[in-house]
Amino acid sequence: MPLNLRYFADPLCSWCYGFGPELAKLVAARTDLRISLVMGGLRPYNRERMSAAFRDMLRQHWSHVSTASGLPFSQAILDREDFIYDTEPACRAVVTARQLFPAQAMPMLKSIQAAFYRDGRDATDPAVLADIAAENGYDRDTFLAAMESESMRLATRADFTATQSLGVSGFPTVAASRGEELYLVTSGYVTHDVLEYRLVEIERLTLQ
Repeated sequence: MPLNLRYFADPLCSWCYGFGPELAKLVAARTDLRISLVMGGLRPYNRERMSAAFRDMLRQHWSHVSTASGLPFSQAILDREDFIYDTEPACRAVVTARQLFPAQAMPMLKSIQAAFYRDGRDATDPAVLADIAAENGYDRDTFLAAMESESMRLATRADFTATQSLGVSGFPTVAASRGEELYLVTSGYVTHDVLEYRLVEIERLTLQ
């Protein structure tokens, strides 16, 4: 029985953005793996504008991620004094993608990350998220209607609840399962070789 991975993430989590290529390398090398995406909710339902101190903290944080991952970061969002850092809409967009066409959930996550971090697009805006969905092959109006529905809001909250119930509080977090047991692979950014080593250890443990 192959291992299944459960990936707890938030599209607007900078370390998840940095971690994406490492996870992709693992998946490319381990085609037997199946990955389930669970939205964690980094800063959901926030309604306050970013303070100058918070923007400065994020600049430093994003610089660390860029150094570790080699990925580009736009400063456009941090240059906006009116920006409200609410990650729930982006999470809801991934949940909607997962509901409408599960195979596109991971590409949608990556597209939102690139739009927000690399391109400086406002991925808290439902209209922008619908544009990104259209770029991923969804019908824009159908996607937007689904994303704004009460059922998708509840499904997104259910992801947050599931994450919290397992004690997951940091992102990215990856857990592996074989049957009912969950095994922590990583809580935080690691490289693909570390992921592979830990998976081998879990496989050895679960096959004993």
